[in-house]
Amino acid sequence: MQLWLCPLLAFLLGSIPFGLLIAKAKGIDIRKHGSGNIGATNVLRTVGKKYGITCLILDALKGFIPVFIAVNLIRIEGRNQQLQIDDLAAWATVFPASKAMLAQTLHILTGLLAILGHNYSPWVGFKGGKGIATSAGVLLALMPAGVAILMIVFLITFLVTRYVSLASIIAAATLPLVTIWGSWHHGRIADGTWNKPLFIFSVVIGILAIWKHRTNIQRLRAGTENRFVRKSKA
Repeated sequence: MQLWLCPLLAFLLGSIPFGLLIAKAKGIDIRKHGSGNIGATNVLRTVGKKYGITCLILDALKGFIPVFIAVNLIRIEGRNQQLQIDDLAAWATVFPASKAMLAQTLHILTGLLAILGHNYSPWVGFKGGKGIATSAGVLLALMPAGVAILMIVFLITFLVTRYVSLASIIAAATLPLVTIWGSWHHGRIADGTWNKPLFIFSVVIGILAIWKHRTNIQRLRAGTENRFVRKSKA
């Protein structure tokens, strides 16, 4: 049952437009303000810091929760994901090592549907956010150490440029490199057991994230992109 339940749960959870709901609770239609995006960055700019942070956490959990469930319910014999919980093993479907790629593909499909649910939510006319926070939640469940590296890349880029969009684009472009480095670091490439679906996934969501930022790229080139500037204390 979990083979189809996990991807379905991922899409349904991913499609919840938390940014829209948070802003509406304050009497604001977030789609008519700022960039018009329902993601955390626009909520932060338009509604306020604490609401933006709340939206960021909820959007990340939309990706983390279904993939966390998937890696615990869809397992590979003789292998352990970093976030697997032994108490849930009785509920799991265990694939033999010869079918490891199938199990990995199901994990990836779950993560991809969470992101697509966020980016193309049926509750808002198949529109949505850019998927950065949700993608981060997915990756946190799949490769926690990789997320730490990407966060460093994001923060350095943001602190230097003060552009959230540029920091997101650079982190997205770095993702496939971090994924392949992780496989090499753990010796998986040498013995041929590296997670190929995860690498393909990293390329796809990296491209998707950059594509969703295409209007930001145009504004960056034109010099009209919104930049976070520290407010001076009077």
